[in-house]
Amino acid sequence: MTRRPTRLTRVLSSALAAATLLASAACSDDGGQDGARASGVTASPAARKQPASSPSPTLSESGARAALITEADIEDDWTQVKDSEAADWHESLLIGDVDVADFLTAKSDASDCQKLLDNLYDNDLLGKPSGTSALRGFEEGNSRLLYQVAAYDRSDLDSALAWLKTLPDECDQFTATEDGQKRTVQVIETDLPHVGDDRQGLRVTVQGKVDGDQTTLTQDVGVVRVGSDAITVTAGGLDGGEEDSVDQAVKLGTQRLKDVLAGKTPAASPSEIE
Repeated sequence: MTRRPTRLTRVLSSALAAATLLASAACSDDGGQDGARASGVTASPAARKQPASSPSPTLSESGARAALITEADIEDDWTQVKDSEAADWHESLLIGDVDVADFLTAKSDASDCQKLLDNLYDNDLLGKPSGTSALRGFEEGNSRLLYQVAAYDRSDLDSALAWLKTLPDECDQFTATEDGQKRTVQVIETDLPHVGDDRQGLRVTVQGKVDGDQTTLTQDVGVVRVGSDAITVTAGGLDGGEEDSVDQAVKLGTQRLKDVLAGKTPAASPSEIE
């Protein structure tokens, strides 16, 4: 006669079987890849490696110069001047202390309008670039056109463009005083060609006396952001604004900058002038 197993023996056998099953499951599921090999399933390449985001191209000094427009890129009879001469351009009618009494929210709005005058005078409308920059100047009669390409810190550039967009409302008309002479300043928004990642157009007029004669300075402004870089165009003078030339410079200049950032050589002249 065969003896039946005792209860203790049956309990130990059950526990040993359960432990064996748990160990087998752990081995087949260990570390993902080992488990996948054991089961005959391999992870897809996309699951093993996530694509890294491409870094933004950096604007070099030579690239900034290659992105500058030429006489052939703008309408009318503009003549290019020496870069050193263009770097020294400053419009004296932009000098003046903004009259705080013109504003409802005096301190904040007056400081923004003062910043506009100061930056236009210094030819740094967007503030100091964080990277490389290049400029080129053109003359036509009593008018000037200054074209600049520069690299900026992205957050600073976004803030500068957001500030420019507020100026037609905050600084629509105000008074600035220089040597006791009052000057009336008006700022309006203008439309630019729909190019680049962001853009803003302005027309700034300053009415005041020069050598005792009433004079009006008009400057058309165009700013376009392309990634972390931007082009800035200011054009005009005592003969009036130059909105068409600004539009043309912005349109073709943005494409030149895009070509440079893509590693291409910009065309020496535009394919067509509208």
